[in-house]
Amino acid sequence: MASQPIVGALHGNLLKALGTAIVSGEYPAGQVLTLDGVSARHGVSRSVAREAIRVLESMGMVESRRRVGITVLPSQKWNVFDPRLIRWRLEDGDRAAQLLSLSELRRGFEPAAAALAARRANPDQCRIMAAAVSDMVVHGRAGDLEAYLEADKLFHRTMLEASGNEMFRALDGVVAEVLAGRTHHGMMPSTPNPAAINLHDEVARAIRMRDEAAAEHAMRAIIDETSSAVAGDDSGH
Repeated sequence: MASQPIVGALHGNLLKALGTAIVSGEYPAGQVLTLDGVSARHGVSRSVAREAIRVLESMGMVESRRRVGITVLPSQKWNVFDPRLIRWRLEDGDRAAQLLSLSELRRGFEPAAAALAARRANPDQCRIMAAAVSDMVVHGRAGDLEAYLEADKLFHRTMLEASGNEMFRALDGVVAEVLAGRTHHGMMPSTPNPAAINLHDEVARAIRMRDEAAAEHAMRAIIDETSSAVAGDDSGH
């Protein structure tokens, strides 16, 4: 039984290593890999290598063909909504371009989701969002960015669930990676912006009051604030 976690860790490490090599351009589109080559370079068995390649295939990042090998595919083929791919691109790819793309995506769906949540949220979801905002206030003042991040992710996840739209709900992982990326790549101030927290409170209150227009407006302001904060980061992080 002890070997299972080891195999899982090897698979996870290899998957990340290959994924980041692709998004960083170390393995450019068109490069052909082999299972033996991957196994030798990363010191893993062929079965672990094969499993990692299968996952990358499911993400549209590589294509395996008999007698050809494993070909790295161009970014146009990638499943850009996969949270793992988003994480790798924020870590080792063109971070600025990825964040811009994600901000534009969020602007397209989160305000609409907030408006729907104002129509459909149940009392429990309203309580969770209000509590998440309270936690953001407490952790923001304390400068506990990891705890703040968890409260922020819970707020957005609950809001998307409250929209009652399965498509919006499925984008929770995308939003979570954006929020985590800001925190883990030095794009958050040591003390979170109180104005941003107030906007979350406005969204929660508008949803509770069934005010669709106000919920949509405040959510758009949250995304605009995030975009401005990221655009203002000149450190390369």
